[in-house]
Amino acid sequence: MKTVKLSLGGLLLATTAMVAPGVALAQTAPTTQTPAQQAEPQVDQGAELGEVVVLGRYIPQPNRESPEVAAFLTAEDLERTGDADAAGALARVTGLSVVEGRFIYVRGLGERYSSALLNGSPLPSPEPLQRVVPLDLFPSEILSGLTVQKTYSVAYPGEFGGGVVDLQTIDTPAEPFFSMQASVSGNTETSGKDALIYFGSRTDFTSFDDGTRDVPGPLQLGFATGQRISAGNFSASQLRQMGQSLVNAPLRLLQRETTPANFGLRFTGGTSTETSFGTLGGVFVASYDNSWTGRNGIRQSGRLDAGQFVTANDYAFQSNQNDLTLNFLGALSLTSDTSTLKWTNLYVRNVTKEARSEAGFDDASGGQRRTDNTEWFVRQLYSTQLTGEHSFGATGEWEFDWRAGYALTSRDAPYETRFGYGQNVAGDWIHDIETNAISFSELDDDIVSAGADLHYTLPLSDAREAVFSVGVAYSDNNRESEQRTLRFIAPNGLSADQLESRVDYLFSDINIGPYLQLEEITGTNGAAAFDGQLKTMAAYAQVAAEVIPLVNLNLGVRFEQGEQTVTPRDLFGGTTGFLPTEIDENYVLPAGTITWNFAEDMQLRFGASKTIGRPQFRELAPQQYTDVESDRTFIGNPYLVDTEILNLDARWEWYFARDQFVTAGVFYKDLDKPIESSVIDQGSSISQTFLNAPNATIMGAEIEAKKYFEFGSDMDFIANKRWLVQANYTWSDSEVNVKDGDTVITQNSLGVAQPASFYVIDGSRLQGQSEHVANVQLGWEDDTARSQATLIANYVSERTSARGRPGEPDLIQEPGISLDFVFRKDFDYAGREYGFAVQLRNLLGEEFLEYQEQGGNRVIINGYDLGTSGSVSLTARF
Repeated sequence: MKTVKLSLGGLLLATTAMVAPGVALAQTAPTTQTPAQQAEPQVDQGAELGEVVVLGRYIPQPNRESPEVAAFLTAEDLERTGDADAAGALARVTGLSVVEGRFIYVRGLGERYSSALLNGSPLPSPEPLQRVVPLDLFPSEILSGLTVQKTYSVAYPGEFGGGVVDLQTIDTPAEPFFSMQASVSGNTETSGKDALIYFGSRTDFTSFDDGTRDVPGPLQLGFATGQRISAGNFSASQLRQMGQSLVNAPLRLLQRETTPANFGLRFTGGTSTETSFGTLGGVFVASYDNSWTGRNGIRQSGRLDAGQFVTANDYAFQSNQNDLTLNFLGALSLTSDTSTLKWTNLYVRNVTKEARSEAGFDDASGGQRRTDNTEWFVRQLYSTQLTGEHSFGATGEWEFDWRAGYALTSRDAPYETRFGYGQNVAGDWIHDIETNAISFSELDDDIVSAGADLHYTLPLSDAREAVFSVGVAYSDNNRESEQRTLRFIAPNGLSADQLESRVDYLFSDINIGPYLQLEEITGTNGAAAFDGQLKTMAAYAQVAAEVIPLVNLNLGVRFEQGEQTVTPRDLFGGTTGFLPTEIDENYVLPAGTITWNFAEDMQLRFGASKTIGRPQFRELAPQQYTDVESDRTFIGNPYLVDTEILNLDARWEWYFARDQFVTAGVFYKDLDKPIESSVIDQGSSISQTFLNAPNATIMGAEIEAKKYFEFGSDMDFIANKRWLVQANYTWSDSEVNVKDGDTVITQNSLGVAQPASFYVIDGSRLQGQSEHVANVQLGWEDDTARSQATLIANYVSERTSARGRPGEPDLIQEPGISLDFVFRKDFDYAGREYGFAVQLRNLLGEEFLEYQEQGGNRVIINGYDLGTSGSVSLTARF
């Protein structure tokens, strides 16, 4: 091979001159390097080079190893921002925004177009309306980091639109440790305020009730018969017994009480030891949180009146929500020179206890109405996972990785109660016996998954190599959902005294039987229960190679077979009237990324791929569901089909110093038949359903920068600190495209195609997409004082939350600006190390706002003040 004698500096100068004159202004890389960088071979000036090669030795290790456009959050990042869970932490990533505090929108695409993995394995969701697991279930203390990959690689599942979020749990430590943390927090809209409550059970504070909410025995026997609870199927004495068995005052009566402060406890520990088989280690995290959220706001609806959009319903509401969370993570690992085995177990229990009341003008009745609700929602997630990493061969050129996991989520909602009121001539609230309801619902969702990857590294020269990879993946996701709803009727009417009585007096045992009769109003024809299954099998092949010096190519193809079914079940043994919905598709999904590392600290990436998006189970099920967050009814559409997506990306990256960089990129996506939510008339009520819009495109640009500053000064406050400036901004623009002749099929049309223009406006914004998303972090680190402070700002512009009914404007959300401040300080006391932290959230007092607007008239669909939150925590380390 012909050798070239060229200094490294000369080589860089020649390379950058070929790229662009401006690149020659790049700063010289600092001498301070990470251990990974220091381990890389150094080239002396004047050395004989067998091949002209420059590796990106100043590019951070994760970014260098990943051939895709990706963002990485480390444990240090999670600590700096102080976010309590994965959802909050991901809101700081370029192009990401958080919806409802739980779901991640990547590049303006809704949560349906993103997937979440735990250590590479898929997760089920306990949410009725989503198949994507809500990321607020994962506390930040169990995470060692998060990866958000925005360009597709074939090793990941084919359901990919905005990105994939891979949550990595903490590993076993090299040194034993144990820490305890206690925290106290409050909110200006909640803490110390007079708010609605209901008693519940004596053990609610533990997140487990004492059996009060169990389905009563007589009612269980009635359900077990397979017959509707009604006078036609049961005797009067049986109905009286079932009605009297329902818990009354503790679960029905709304009261007022001063809301206490929030508090939390966390315990973390780990150790490792050497054995004859390798290093055996273990780590655990356990936590408990008890928090309150109070809301006082407005909920309205609009309608067209003589061509004008006007306010219809106009309600004020009060809500008080107690969230109780238990988390436990336990992991074991065994590591040797050539193998690593890990067993990770995660349990999360999140309980929401809510009391809510809304009152105001009801357009349908033309008078004042009030509705009171009490609710108890139990969301649980259990995941167990085995993984292995093995290397073999003379030089470790072969690598074999495998994983197997089982995850189960559930959502149990017993005793969802709803009681309606009207007004008498004197203006007093009286019971509207026709609108009371008590529901019991259950949802179970599990995934069995497995995968294996084989990698072979082939040297191409002394400095270049190619990695060939093949892999297989399997997952089987099953969901069962069921809801039973009952109410009391008064066949012979009620007296004025009874109608004006307190709710627990009216539904006391003395009135059940003589005046009130229990009946079931559970929907038939599959409207109350369904089974869903999504089974995928996939295989992929990929090659990643430095095809020529400085140019890396990652090229692969994935074959994925997916079979999704949703089968409505009639709880009373009848036919549903709906055939099982089945989507059975095979896809060939290619993906390629080329990276040009044209300087030690710069590189360009170009990527293209084809991916898919699938409807979620609830979206396919013709079953009504009321979302407690919005008090809105949703109904599925069994005629939905998959979305096919073309993805194009380009990004420039400049890592001019350790942990400091500037990146800029552009992206484009073309979505064939994207799924969107639409508001429709469902009988006499208004509901949201789902449809496939004909086509949509989204394009955008991203820029991100991170820079540290140090200043010389006689003042220790300035001289001892390293100052941080970090910012990112994403601009995106989307359009839903409707042409003449385009059609859609809605749930109401029963399979008959209808003009798409009747439901979707050509040129309208893609649902969930915000034009502007920006994050800024300003802070400092002081190693001498062992302190850190960060001011964090997040801005998300308005986005469409749902399509309006034909002729009406879309529903718009305005997330606005969130300003947070986090301060941390470590100190020693009595020979022990402690950590103190203060967090202030939403300092600007931004509100939640969702509205429709047309002709200068704004209808507030949902609006309330979020308040400013503050927390103080103390951590003891052992």
